Amino acid sequence: MPSFSAFDSRGYRTVAPREGYDRWAATYEETVEDAMDVALLERVAVDWEAVGSAADLGCGTGRTGAWLAARGAGEIDGVDLSPGMLEAARGRGVYRSLREGEVGETGLDGDAYDLVVSCLVDEHLADLRPLYLEAARLLRPGGRFVVVGFHPHFIIAAGMPTHFDDAESGEPVAIETHVHLLSEHVAAGIGAGLSVAELHERTVDDEWVGLKPKWERFRDHPISFAFAWSGTPRRD
Repeated sequence: MPSFSAFDSRGYRTVAPREGYDRWAATYEETVEDAMDVALLERVAVDWEAVGSAADLGCGTGRTGAWLAARGAGEIDGVDLSPGMLEAARGRGVYRSLREGEVGETGLDGDAYDLVVSCLVDEHLADLRPLYLEAARLLRPGGRFVVVGFHPHFIIAAGMPTHFDDAESGEPVAIETHVHLLSEHVAAGIGAGLSVAELHERTVDDEWVGLKPKWERFRDHPISFAFAWSGTPRRD
C-alpha cells in the first residue's frame, strides 16, 4: 500500500494518535465538520431505531454516539485510546459504558452487538485487519459494521494529514496518518468473514466549499467514504 510520506505536502511535526487526540480533545468539536462523516451515516440503509446495542470504536468526543442516540439506537458502548476524548464523550451522557482501549482489541463481549461503527479512525491504523476482525467478533449474527473514513484519494491528492493547532503554541501538529485504498478495506472485511452491503462516497461539493472556500481546487474530488458490512447471517 502507498505510504502517506510520499504525498505529504505539509511536513508538520507528527505525533502518535493517543497523544494527538488527547491534545486535540478540547477543540475537536470546533474543527471537525459533520459533512465529513455524519452526512454519510445518513445515507446508510440501517434501521437505527432497531439497533438494540451498538459498539462505537474510536468514539472520540462522542459525536457518533450522540447521532445514534438521537436516531433511536439503544445501548451504546464506546472505546477510544484517548482519555481526553473519552472525558468529552462521557459528558454527553449517551453511552452505557466507555473504556480506554484499541479498536482492534476492545475487551468488549463478543457476539453482543447489532451494530458496530467506526468513524474517522482507519487513517490512523497501520493495519486494517485487527479492526475488521474485532468488528466481526463483536457483531451478532446478521449485524452491521459501518466504517466511515477519509477517502484515500483525498489524502493523496491533498497531501494533508489529520492535524490540529496546538492550544499553547498555535503550531499545526499532524497525527500519524496512513493511506488505505478501498481495496484494502475490501480485503480486510472479506478476510474477517464479512460481506459488503453498501459503499457510499462523498465528493467536495457546494456545501464543502462553503465550509472551506480554499478547497475550491478540490471540487468534485472524493473526500470521504462509508462502507456497510453484513455479519454472518442468522441461522433459523
